[in-house]
Amino acid sequence: MNDLYDPSALRADAPLPDSERLAPQRAVLVAASRQETDNRRPAPSSARLPRRRIVLVTAAAAAAAAVIGGVILSLPDRSSGQTAGIARHTATGGRMLSAQASADTLELAAATVAKMGSPEPGPKQWVYEKSTSLGQGIHQPTEQWTRWDGTGDASLPGIAPVGSGKGFDPKKLQVRYGPNQEAKWKKEGYEDRSQRQFYDFLKTLPSDPDLMMQRILHAHAIGDIKGETAAQRDWREIDVLYRSVLIPPNAQAGLFRALAKVPGARVEKGIKDALGRPAIGVTVNYPKPIASGHLGRQEIWFDPTTYAYLGEVQHVAPVKVPKELPKGAPVTPAQDPNPAIITVRNASGVVDKPGARP
Repeated sequence: MNDLYDPSALRADAPLPDSERLAPQRAVLVAASRQETDNRRPAPSSARLPRRRIVLVTAAAAAAAAVIGGVILSLPDRSSGQTAGIARHTATGGRMLSAQASADTLELAAATVAKMGSPEPGPKQWVYEKSTSLGQGIHQPTEQWTRWDGTGDASLPGIAPVGSGKGFDPKKLQVRYGPNQEAKWKKEGYEDRSQRQFYDFLKTLPSDPDLMMQRILHAHAIGDIKGETAAQRDWREIDVLYRSVLIPPNAQAGLFRALAKVPGARVEKGIKDALGRPAIGVTVNYPKPIASGHLGRQEIWFDPTTYAYLGEVQHVAPVKVPKELPKGAPVTPAQDPNPAIITVRNASGVVDKPGARP
């Protein structure tokens, strides 16, 4: 079982949500995100896995993929223009900081999270995350529980198994267990890891952000994309890592320092996330489509006091909508200049059993 894996990992035959509802928006996004998503999705636990490096996916990312029809929309693209040493006011009232002020803010964030921390969960405890995908007036919440030793997961709402019939209740908590594969993966040379194993890996990372990223890129491959620059790859890697619910303090601090070294990354203060919570944003801007399919503003949101991860918005390049869409299905215009994927983390924590909430 993978680190914060796709909730369908133990049931690879689980169907996607209703295709008629999701097809139009999925068509807009799929060309941009297929490579990244495919490289994150683990094989079912019953299959023989090829040797590969660590892949991380969180409940929020999995939920976003599952309900992709509900997360495509247009957002105002706040300006990221800069004048050296001056904070720029954006269209939404936020303040985009200069490169130096952004670096100073991220260093403060690193120093703050380095002093925080909580006891590591026991092997039989569960990591809880509630996340929401937003778009087109839809708020799609998902709750996910993942056992720390990698042997079980649970979710709400549930996904009907193939052939489950009309009696299936998506509001009923579904708990799935699998064999403990930590020892098996180690014995047979697999490098996929449980949350516990991945957390232990993060604890070993060096504090220097350059050395840390080298270690991560070597051991935590999220899938190469041909034509992607080193800076674009670093941003994508850091973005994926932040989706992990539990990150050791040393790794959290290193990630903030690594963000400060991404060319073009800026901090925006005085903003709110997609749920209206006070936030700061760390942004990069791609004026032209890049190899991963992203275009325009990419932003990760953090709490302005604790610097906890709140969510993100990823703008992607529009793609042509296929003509063979279901009759009468709503269509996101292909000319939309800033279709976006938006996910937020509502709550997270450690609990003693699936279904419990912190």
